[in-house]
Amino acid sequence: MNKKQFTAQVLEAEKSLYHIAKSILKNDEDCADAMQNAILHAFEKLHTLRNEMYFKTWLTRILINECNHIIRSRKEQIPYEDYYEEAQTLTKQEDYSEVFEAVMELEHNYRIPFVLFYVEGFSIKEICQILKLSQSTVKTRLYRSRKLLKEKLAGVYGYEK
Repeated sequence: MNKKQFTAQVLEAEKSLYHIAKSILKNDEDCADAMQNAILHAFEKLHTLRNEMYFKTWLTRILINECNHIIRSRKEQIPYEDYYEEAQTLTKQEDYSEVFEAVMELEHNYRIPFVLFYVEGFSIKEICQILKLSQSTVKTRLYRSRKLLKEKLAGVYGYEK
């Protein structure tokens, strides 16, 4: 894969990468940092890509690793008081739909497979490769995430328990 093909594929996957990063990090600046770092690492390690057909899956895995790295580094740096104040101002400023809020409230283990499958359109097999999980684990997490969302959204869209 040459630079031109790399650039074209990254631009094609940009929106998808943003959605995945946003579902993990929630902060736009962190999402931009994670995407930038993931693209840089992918370009540097392009020679390790075995099959160009799986470029988006490979890049998504790198992005998830970058997001997790940012989360780990933030845990070490941000005092609780600052985090709490930031969380309060974000909730007041942003107006998201009930569905988006419900998805973002899901546990990390359920939210990532849900976003990859339902928002980004990855197959279960691709999600298994990205998250390095078994197929049954991915299916179980998707089932549980649907169940949790159904409970959270009860009554919101005419659905009653």
